[in-house]
Amino acid sequence: MVAAVHGAVAGAGLALMLSCDVIVAAPATKFVFAYPGIGFTPDCGVSYLLPRAIGQQRALAFALVGKPATAAEALAWGLVTEVADDPGARARDLAAGFAAGPALALGNVRRLLRQGWEMSRAETGAEEARTITEMVKGAEAQALISRFASR
Repeated sequence: MVAAVHGAVAGAGLALMLSCDVIVAAPATKFVFAYPGIGFTPDCGVSYLLPRAIGQQRALAFALVGKPATAAEALAWGLVTEVADDPGARARDLAAGFAAGPALALGNVRRLLRQGWEMSRAETGAEEARTITEMVKGAEAQALISRFASR
């Protein structure tokens, strides 16, 4: 999933954004952890997603200090993937590239990377080995291997 964001991303909007795989922000976008300012606590998975995206200490500071982050800061923190003048167009280009790419491989890459947070190192390695063993037998991988080898 690719997100294009502009304006202000705050509260549950952070969770929606962080649920995406690639995030493109407009240069003027502001990111706000708005919950304490209205007497609330995080919802929609922000407590889970934010520290995983930017690290626990940075997430705590962002949440507790209340200072909005700029798009440049969000990029440096790893909160967004890139900053573009036209985030909608860039997001559409990225999505089109994914759609034209090896769907099974991309889907499994996404699954393995996201699942890795919930598994031990040994479990992750075993799942990677199981997945690549199955993938290499598939038509998608065989076609891409042949194309690569013929270069």
